[in-house]
Amino acid sequence: MIYLLDTANIKDIERLTDLYPIEGVTTNPTIVSKSNFKLRELIREIRRVIGEEKMLHVQTISDKAEDIIQEALHLRDLAGGNFYVKIPATPQGIKAIRHLKEMNFHVTATAIFTQQQGLLAARAGADYIAPYVNRLDNISSHGVDVVADLVHLFHYYGLRAQILAASFKNVDQIYHVSIAGSHAVTIRPELFDQMMYHPLTEQSVNQFKKDAESCYDIFPQKRVIL
Repeated sequence: MIYLLDTANIKDIERLTDLYPIEGVTTNPTIVSKSNFKLRELIREIRRVIGEEKMLHVQTISDKAEDIIQEALHLRDLAGGNFYVKIPATPQGIKAIRHLKEMNFHVTATAIFTQQQGLLAARAGADYIAPYVNRLDNISSHGVDVVADLVHLFHYYGLRAQILAASFKNVDQIYHVSIAGSHAVTIRPELFDQMMYHPLTEQSVNQFKKDAESCYDIFPQKRVIL
C-alpha cells in the first residue's frame, strides 16, 4: 500500500511526512483554493518540504486535449522531480493521456466514478486511476465496490495501471479499499491521525511507562536528535 497526503496545507505536510511513510502529495483546484498560496508558489513550497523524489500530483483544468497537454508541460516545468499530472477522465482527457504517455509523462486519471471510465483511462496509459470513494457512497454507488472491480479488471486484462483511491470521509472506507486491493490511497491529514489512534494503544503505552519506572535503568545520557 502506498500512502499519499491529500492536502495543500504546508504545516500538515511538514508534520505528517515527518511521522509517517508518505510517498507524496496530491492536490486539486479545490484543495489549492483553500490554501494561502497561488499555485506556482504552492508547488515550490510543497517541493521544498517533500523533496524531488516523492510524488507530487497536480491537476489540469483545461477542457480540450491540446490545452491539457500544454498545461501539463507547464506544470511539469514548475513541479520538477517526481511529477504526476492529474487529468479528469473526460473524452478529451483520455485523448490527452494517450499523447502525454507518448511524451513520457507520469499521469493520474482523476474524477473516476465508473468501472468503464477507469478501464478506458488505464488502456489509454494512465499510471494511476483515482476513483472517488466517498462521493460514490453519497450517491449509493458503493465506492469500495468500484475499487474492487477495477483491481480485478486490471489484473484480468494485464494492465499496469494502479488504483489510487481518493475521497474518503472516514477510516473505515480506507480499510475496506485496502482489503479490496487498492494499490494506493490519498488521505486528508485528519484521517491519518484517526487511523493511528486507538484508546487501548494509549492505555497500553501509559501502563508500560508506569511499569518501567521500577525496572528500566538503560536510558542513555545523550539524546538522539532526528
